[in-house]
Amino acid sequence: MTDVAVAATPPPDQPPQAPPPSAATTPNPLLNGPILPTLLRLAWPNVIALTAGTCVVIAETAYIGRLGTEALAAMALVFPFVILTMTMSGGAMGGGAAAAIARALGADDTERAAALAGHALLIGIGFGLLFTALMLLFGRPLLQLLGGRGEVLRQALDYVAVFFGGGVVPWLMNTLSAVLRGTGNMKLPSFMVLTAAVLQIVLGGILGLGLGPVPQFGMKGVAAGTLIAFSSAAAVMAWYIVSGRARITLRLAGLRLQRRMFVDILKVGAVSCFSPLQSVLTIVIFTHMLAAFGDAVLAGYGIGARLEFMLTSLAFAVGVASVPMVGMAIGAGRVQRARRIAWTAGAVSFTVVGLFGVAIAVFPDLWVDLFTDDPRVTTAAHHYLRAAAPMYAFIGLALSLYFSSQGAAKVLGPVLAQTARLLFVALGGAWLIAAGGGAQAFFLLAAASMAVLGVLAALSVALSRWGARGQPV
Repeated sequence: MTDVAVAATPPPDQPPQAPPPSAATTPNPLLNGPILPTLLRLAWPNVIALTAGTCVVIAETAYIGRLGTEALAAMALVFPFVILTMTMSGGAMGGGAAAAIARALGADDTERAAALAGHALLIGIGFGLLFTALMLLFGRPLLQLLGGRGEVLRQALDYVAVFFGGGVVPWLMNTLSAVLRGTGNMKLPSFMVLTAAVLQIVLGGILGLGLGPVPQFGMKGVAAGTLIAFSSAAAVMAWYIVSGRARITLRLAGLRLQRRMFVDILKVGAVSCFSPLQSVLTIVIFTHMLAAFGDAVLAGYGIGARLEFMLTSLAFAVGVASVPMVGMAIGAGRVQRARRIAWTAGAVSFTVVGLFGVAIAVFPDLWVDLFTDDPRVTTAAHHYLRAAAPMYAFIGLALSLYFSSQGAAKVLGPVLAQTARLLFVALGGAWLIAAGGGAQAFFLLAAASMAVLGVLAALSVALSRWGARGQPV
């Protein structure tokens, strides 16, 4: 347990110190600086860290490809659950924690911000244990439901046993990162993600493929390398916060649990969790539908889905940077500024992700040739990318607005936009199955669903009211 450190009372023989200046008078670029330059300044460390994450995606998929087509198909089965863990811990519940801390700091309440950080850690540990229990108990039937059979299923279960056996680790890492992001510190968590990415590539490759005296552990080794890397990053960030070097300070003594603190985080974080949950459920349904077309199509889609993850992580970098800016603006009562931040972040994400998506749609070999030379897998990946990659821009827009809405504690609209996408894929997929549609028809369905998501997310933000009553919208 942890206890929040509070300012010490001055000794009786010393005159009382003047109270610290309020947030309104203290220079704070997140509250008073120009929006676009400040947003980009906060986003660039995230971009660098997520570029390292891109290297992980490329390297991991490349050496899993060396394990064979079955291993690639196994990773495609497991990928939705790994993404659910990372997005729910980092983007959803982590976003709720970062937003709550930012709003407290925007109102110049550092004691509350520190208390929120302690409660966020407890929430992260609890959810990590829950993920471990669910995946170890129900991993096999879930993977079978997705179409996993034979050697593909065995390798997928190998990965699940190790990665989700340590399911608390990614939750701890992402929660600690969210605490720092909520204070406006993007550099340290980004540096630790960068460090973890390098370790993940090295350790995952060595343990997965084997090197020298190290035997080849296959998918178990890939998962173990990830957990070791994440544990190292979490340990450094925990030390930084507990040692008093962050803007808020925690002490390992005994935290007084407060319902209002949990509510402040969960009113955003719990609702936000439905977004990655629905996103992963969309991928699960889509993966199940594609499994009927064989391992080659499934593996080709998996290669394309990894590109989607890589490109939308750029939107993640911008969106996460907007959370403390929007949160502090809302906490300070500056609602109009908060809205301008959200739309600026959305425009940046849409443009950047869209440009990369169009480039890969035109030249898919730039991506596909990194992972496979199987002509069947290559053909499937080309078809998917040409249909879906240009639409990644809409996912980037939706993701950025989702994070900005967390800062404003108004995340329901973007979550419902994700619900609409899920229903669109489920109903459209059912119709295509009944009509005997081929794999290409399903790829077009996926592309259309991305546009649905982006448009509805933008509408939800435009129509929702931010801030308390009486504040200008």
